[in-house]
Amino acid sequence: MNRIMFKSKIHRATITQAELNYEGSLTIDQDLMDAADMIAYEKVAVVNNNNGERFETYIIPGERGSKVICLNGAAARKGQVGDRIIIITYTTLSDQEAREYKPTVVLVDENNTILEKTDSVAANTLLYANN
Repeated sequence: MNRIMFKSKIHRATITQAELNYEGSLTIDQDLMDAADMIAYEKVAVVNNNNGERFETYIIPGERGSKVICLNGAAARKGQVGDRIIIITYTTLSDQEAREYKPTVVLVDENNTILEKTDSVAANTLLYANN
């Protein structure tokens, strides 16, 4: 049996741009992609903490160090600049692999600067409990 598992996420990234007239996708700073083990054209789920929208799209790499998180095309209707989002990838693992797998969690601040990289979802609770 195989299981679909949470592979990685960028937690509470801030949307920096929204480009409605661009062919669809999500632009992410290459440094953030690397930290979260995400690659160009990988499928992502996006959750908007401000309005509750959820959608799927794919990644295109943004300029390194730019801290860009840009909703492109139809996705630009799902959020606005300043909204906080969670960007999630998934993977398929065998049952045995899934039971031992640890995801990559990249925690960022309101400027999309990496605060912490961890394999613990519990770190989110600790980091944001006082915010």
